[in-house]
Amino acid sequence: MSILNEETVEAQSIEWFKELGYHYKNGYEISPEGTKPERDEFRQVILEDRLKSALIKINPNTPNQKINHSVIQILNPNISDLYNCNREIHSWLTKGLKITYMKDDQEIGHQLKLIDFDNLENNNFLVVNQFEVKGDKRLRRPDVVVFVNGLPLSVIEFKNPADVKADIWSAFNQLQTYKDNVPNLFNTNVNLIISDGVEARVGSLTADQERFMKWRTIDGDNVDPLGEHRDLETLIKGLFNKETFLHFVKHFCIFEENKKIIKKIAEYHQYHAVQKAVERIVSSSKPDGDKKGGVIWHTQGAGKSLEMTCL
Repeated sequence: MSILNEETVEAQSIEWFKELGYHYKNGYEISPEGTKPERDEFRQVILEDRLKSALIKINPNTPNQKINHSVIQILNPNISDLYNCNREIHSWLTKGLKITYMKDDQEIGHQLKLIDFDNLENNNFLVVNQFEVKGDKRLRRPDVVVFVNGLPLSVIEFKNPADVKADIWSAFNQLQTYKDNVPNLFNTNVNLIISDGVEARVGSLTADQERFMKWRTIDGDNVDPLGEHRDLETLIKGLFNKETFLHFVKHFCIFEENKKIIKKIAEYHQYHAVQKAVERIVSSSKPDGDKKGGVIWHTQGAGKSLEMTCL
């Protein structure tokens, strides 16, 4: 019988990602000092070769020179303040990076796609554990980082379930330390995950403890389908399914600014309510549709405003 500790939780989470079709690499292997390095230095958090390959594949008609310039811009966004940078890069992720180039003596304007939201298989999905990043003072090593096209979109931090003094909020605090010590890891971030192997929650880059919530479904119909004490598996399989995750990236992250930037991401019930509402709107408005809408019931504080914004 295996002992449930931080290492076994990490290993099991990687297996679930692999079941979803993600490639896997050990962080030490692809480190600058590893056997198959994918970074030039520990300060670099984007996997440049994967990014460039994806951009070429997704944007086949864009000159390579412009691809190269865009890679440099993405690697070095030169935007002060982490939250401003994250908001700008999220716009690049969802709408494309604006570029221009000359063709037949004409200047062509183009939105360079960083992610192909229409064809999942054009993207490179990767999960990496023990991904070391150098800050100004020391190396930091998040437990698991999820990459799409070489861009770190999600950071997962675990705490030892066997340690009574450590819980998911220890993992939350660790992530806040990472944000302070290695902020460039979060320039492209979509969400943060904390877990002790039993309980698991997801939150945005700016979320406080209150806004880290459970993701309680895999298919959108059944709540807690795996039963109690399976939060992490439900979250990974329910949120990081490739199609769900890319849809989440594109449509379910918004920014508000009132003295400071606040990033809001949909909870599981908001995500699936919007999905069902869109399906209903499309089917009922077809020429042969029944022209009937529907009703979504909410309790107070369930997030109606965010849900309607995403819709």
